[in-house]
Amino acid sequence: MEDIRVGIIGTGFSATFHLEALRRLNYVKVIAIAGTSLVKARQCADQYGIPKAYGDAMELIRDPEVEVIHNCTSNEVHFKYNKEVLLAGKHLLSEKPLAMRSSETAELADLANRSPGISGVCFIYRHFPMVTQARQMLANGEYGKVHLMCGGYMQDWLLHKTDYNWRLHPDKSGVTRAIADIGSHWCDLTQYILCRKITEVFADLQIVHPVRYGPDQAPITVSTEDCGSVLVHFEDGIKGVFTVSQVSAGSKNKLTFDLSAEHGSLRWDQESPNQLWVGRRDVPNFHMDRDPLILGADALSYIHYPGGHQEGWPDGVKNLFLSFYNRIQDRKQGEEKAQYGFATISEGHGIMKIIDAIVESHRTRSWVTVSE
Repeated sequence: MEDIRVGIIGTGFSATFHLEALRRLNYVKVIAIAGTSLVKARQCADQYGIPKAYGDAMELIRDPEVEVIHNCTSNEVHFKYNKEVLLAGKHLLSEKPLAMRSSETAELADLANRSPGISGVCFIYRHFPMVTQARQMLANGEYGKVHLMCGGYMQDWLLHKTDYNWRLHPDKSGVTRAIADIGSHWCDLTQYILCRKITEVFADLQIVHPVRYGPDQAPITVSTEDCGSVLVHFEDGIKGVFTVSQVSAGSKNKLTFDLSAEHGSLRWDQESPNQLWVGRRDVPNFHMDRDPLILGADALSYIHYPGGHQEGWPDGVKNLFLSFYNRIQDRKQGEEKAQYGFATISEGHGIMKIIDAIVESHRTRSWVTVSE
């Protein structure tokens, strides 16, 4: 199998977990990395044994040896680099959000449809085995029609008014924070499980700390939400609600869904990712474990170890990359399938339209329809 040559734009947290996951794919070779400075790029290149380092992302994009580009930069430059990669006709895997405005994500979706490259966005959680198992169980019809989807995404890393991060600045992160940063994951996850789109929203968002203090103790006026709840309507009459928070003590990365259907309920918690709770009315409830001997074929493709050998977040990243690079390999061999599981640029644009509707709903204190 011929190696696929990859370039990474970015040297921060996202770039680090991308690099570590890519090392687990033996036919993928990272040959270049670009940072905000040549010094940062060289430091990362030396640490990971990457041959080329660039202080300018455009140099990496123009490198003729680079076939695939991972955009691991901060939000405010996502659109710029994503657009350049698509125009160059190269394969693109971008961290979310694709851009900070839906007008920009619409442009990216159009470019992706016309580009010869394969492109996607990093919504990781749809690539966990028990998530895929839940989707498969619903698709098989064994639980009947879903009528309610609840859950949320809770964290605590901005609980204190002295907690600081670049995401607090709208010019770098966008006009919404908790919704765009973590609520977007819940929206993608639940739409994926249900195979139904969110069509309407009613949002109530809150800023807990209107003033925060940065590393130099200078006051920072905060204009983006710390937490909030959103009522949602899915296609086919499914109702739902989710809560997001970056100020809930003890919740480190608690992404959950809890769905109610005609013949049972399903509940999953990302902090205990190897179990799916199954609720029944007339027989005992039970936990379904991540065991290749009992799960369906779709979930099996995301399992790499025997039952009892726990897999978690880094394995979800690996599964996303496997899905993406399998499509690249299949295209090279003329065996491309219709679906591969990872979120497309078009789906990333769809999430941005949901975020727009949530922001507008909170502003007007009313139900807002997600634009087509």
